[in-house]
Amino acid sequence: MSSRLAIDGGERAVKTPLPPMFPGGMRIGVEEEQAVLNVLRSRRLFRYYGPMSGLSQTDLFEQEFAAHMGAAYALAVSSGTAALMCAMAGLGIGPGDEVIVPAYTWIATASAAVALGAVPVIAEIDESLTIDPADVERKITPYTRAIVAVHMRGSPCQMDLLTNVAKRYGVALIEDTAQATGASFRGKRLGTWGDAGAFSLQFNKIITSGEGGVLITNNHALYKRAIMYHDVVGGQRHHIPPDEVTLGINFRMSELQAAVALAQLGKLEGLLADMRHNHAAIAERIADRVRASGSAFRRLNDPAGDAGLALIMLLPTAERARWAVEALRAEGVSAMALYHPDIEDYHVYCYWAPIMNRKTWSEQGGPWRWASRAITYTRDMCPRSLDLLSRSVHIDVSPDLSESQVEEVSNALKKVLEAL
Repeated sequence: MSSRLAIDGGERAVKTPLPPMFPGGMRIGVEEEQAVLNVLRSRRLFRYYGPMSGLSQTDLFEQEFAAHMGAAYALAVSSGTAALMCAMAGLGIGPGDEVIVPAYTWIATASAAVALGAVPVIAEIDESLTIDPADVERKITPYTRAIVAVHMRGSPCQMDLLTNVAKRYGVALIEDTAQATGASFRGKRLGTWGDAGAFSLQFNKIITSGEGGVLITNNHALYKRAIMYHDVVGGQRHHIPPDEVTLGINFRMSELQAAVALAQLGKLEGLLADMRHNHAAIAERIADRVRASGSAFRRLNDPAGDAGLALIMLLPTAERARWAVEALRAEGVSAMALYHPDIEDYHVYCYWAPIMNRKTWSEQGGPWRWASRAITYTRDMCPRSLDLLSRSVHIDVSPDLSESQVEEVSNALKKVLEAL
C-alpha cells in the first residue's frame, strides 16, 4: 500500500465502489418477492379484511416481531414517527407536557412530541453520541412527562442510568430504536428497557419495508391506547368499551409492507452478525493508528450489543475531522463529519428550523403557546454536543463488505490517520 494520500495525488486505497448503506434493502431477494406475490394473489391488501380469510401478514409480523424482541405486544404502523406518536399518545402525553430528547437525533423524535402538543426539551449527548443521563436529570422539571432515549447509529444508550432517572422522577421512558433494530444493552433487546420502544422500517434502516414502523411494549394499557390512536376505528375493531374509546388517526400498516417486513425480520440476525464482524475487523486493524493520532473511537456503552453499522472516531479538533473526511473520500471511503456549521442536517438540533423557530400550523396553536410559559431555543444551547459532533468522523459499515473491501477501508483509514 502506498502511503501517499490520494488527496495529494497518490493511489486510492479502495479499488472498487463500496456497497450502498441500505443493510436490509441490499438483501431483498426471492423471500420478499414471494411474500409480496402471495399477498397480491390473495387480493387482501388491507389487514382487517379482503377476499381471503385467515391470519393477516400484519398480524403475523406483529407476533413474530414481539417474540423476536422479547416484548408482550407489538403494533405495526406506517413509520417510525408514527410509532413514536403512538407511544406518546399511549402514555397520555399532551399540551403542557415536556419530553426530553437528545441534541443528536433525527428531527422526528422531537416533532412527534410537538404533534401531540408537548414541548421538546433538548439535552446534551456524551462521548457515546447518545443522550447524557446526567444532563437529562438536570433538564427534568415539574412538567416533564417522558425521556426519549435514542440509540443513535446503532449504539445503545446507558439504559441502566436512564431507567434509574426515570423511576426516581416518576417519568416515562421511551426508546427510539429506529437505527438500532435488534441491538441490545446487557443482553436485553433495545426497545424493551423503557415503557415503549419505537422502530423504523424506512429504507435506510437495518431491516426495511420501504416505509413502516413498529411499537413494542409490555404495558397493556399503553398498547390498548396505541391501538386506538393508530386507527380511527381501532377501539371498535378491538372491542374496547365505547366509554373508553378515544379518537385516533390512521397510521395502519398495509399487508404488502408487512409481508416485506416479515421476510426481512428473518434476515435480521444475519445482518447484525455481518455488520458486527466487519466493524470489529476494521476497528482492530486501525486501533493503534487511532491512538497514535490523538483520536479515539466513540464510547460504546455495550460493545457486544452495538449493531456495528457505523465506525465513528472522535478527532482532536473539528478542523482535523473535516480534513480527514476529505482525505478519506479521496481514498474511496464515504466518510462524513456529523456536524458542520455550513451543512444543514436534521439529525442535529440546531438545524431543526421548525422547532428552533417554534413554528406551528396555526397562529393560535402549538405547544409553545399552550405551555403558558417561556420556552426558548438557541443554536448554541448544547455546546458539548456540537463540539463532539464536529469532531466525529463517521464511516458506514455495510454488512455486504467483502474481506478485500474490509482490508481496503482499513488501509484508507490507516493512511489518513498516519497523516494526521
